[in-house]
Amino acid sequence: PLERDLALARLTGGAYHAAKISTAMAANAVTRAKADGAKVTAGVSIHNLSLNENDVGEYRTFFRLTPPLRAEEDRLAMIEAVKDGTIDIIVSSHDPQDVDTKRLPFADAAAGAIGLETLLGAALRLYHNGDMTLLRLVETLSTAPARLFGLPGGTLKPGAVADLALVDLDEPWIVSESGIRSRSKNTCFEGARLQG
Repeated sequence: PLERDLALARLTGGAYHAAKISTAMAANAVTRAKADGAKVTAGVSIHNLSLNENDVGEYRTFFRLTPPLRAEEDRLAMIEAVKDGTIDIIVSSHDPQDVDTKRLPFADAAAGAIGLETLLGAALRLYHNGDMTLLRLVETLSTAPARLFGLPGGTLKPGAVADLALVDLDEPWIVSESGIRSRSKNTCFEGARLQG
């Protein structure tokens, strides 16, 4: 479907946003479409930038996501695609599920996890690991989404909406169910040590 949609965007001149790409093949297709002059933008889930298929472990249903976690090669390709501008935005993939839909065999469990509360901390892992500059993270988490979707905010300039977050980049914290404010507690970052 992605190749078809990109071909339609090229053919019609219409704008197309690929919401959550997750494979090297998809990133390559978006790169080609952009090079051909198509009005194409793309996003990636923070989960697909931070985790890979090995993190699923014993088929823990908190790791059943859409799109699914991929191979480490795909995760690394997603990081490169964000860095080179192929991918325009990083999204939270906030898709909370209730306990009952996750207490099923892996294949039957609902796909999804909370993402809003862990988005910044997980994204800052990329900065702390040296995978991404802080400036690029701010661009993909704030400035670009506001620009792409015509939203106020996302920038600092006179007359703009005061859309600010103050963050201690080095403040460590552990993701725990007791600390999650969302009504749903399903996160694939449970027990992870994040900074910021």
